[in-house]
Amino acid sequence: MTTSEPLGDGSQPRPADTHAPAASTNFGATGTLPPGPKKLSGLALAALIVGVAAFLFGLIPVFGAIVGVTAVALAVLALSKKQSKGMALTGLILGGVATLVSFGMTVGVGAIVNNASNDRPAAVAEPATPELEESTAPESAEVAEPVEEVAEPAAPAVPVEYMSALNKADSYANMMHMSKAGLFGQLTSEFGEQFSPEAAQYAVDNVQADWNANALAKAKSYQDSMSMSPAAIHDQLTSEYGEQFTGPEADYAIQNLNG
Repeated sequence: MTTSEPLGDGSQPRPADTHAPAASTNFGATGTLPPGPKKLSGLALAALIVGVAAFLFGLIPVFGAIVGVTAVALAVLALSKKQSKGMALTGLILGGVATLVSFGMTVGVGAIVNNASNDRPAAVAEPATPELEESTAPESAEVAEPVEEVAEPAAPAVPVEYMSALNKADSYANMMHMSKAGLFGQLTSEFGEQFSPEAAQYAVDNVQADWNANALAKAKSYQDSMSMSPAAIHDQLTSEYGEQFTGPEADYAIQNLNG
């Protein structure tokens, strides 16, 4: 232990504390501060990897845009968490470029397909112009005028009364062997069918009957049932109160009575 020298003013100096620890000045072998804790960079690394993949697939429509948007999202998230700025920015740039390129490719492919679909019908069916048709037609050919078809007038509808009279006339003429005059009287008689004269005349004119055969059939019935002579039968056939056949029809019946 040493004693201190008295100061100029006669006071004694304060003895030094021999037990105080000396300040450490050892900063390591290199003389620098030790590094701090290492920052995490998982999202930044993922953003970089996805950005590189997006850049490679950027020429693929739609798919490249999806990968690019994913890289941009990871990069923004990494920057918000203050991870590796270099990797995050690289992933952000690559993802953005890939998204724009893929979107442009999608629009371009759609435009090409749309133009191809619109141009195809015009190329297949293209009507010929009137000028081309006129130039290819022979000069000596005459233009045919359209022929107007004349429509035949429709036949007038037959009234129902006329058809009814015709049906009645057919049964009287072919089943009862009546004459033409007798048939007209039966159709118009107030004690008969009571048809109008017009309807009765239509029926008589259009009925399918053999008046000579009807006269012959009537003559045979008079001969067989009443044993009348040919002269009496002739009178009965032509009488206005009898069968009302014409003279030639009655003559045909008498001539063929015994045939």
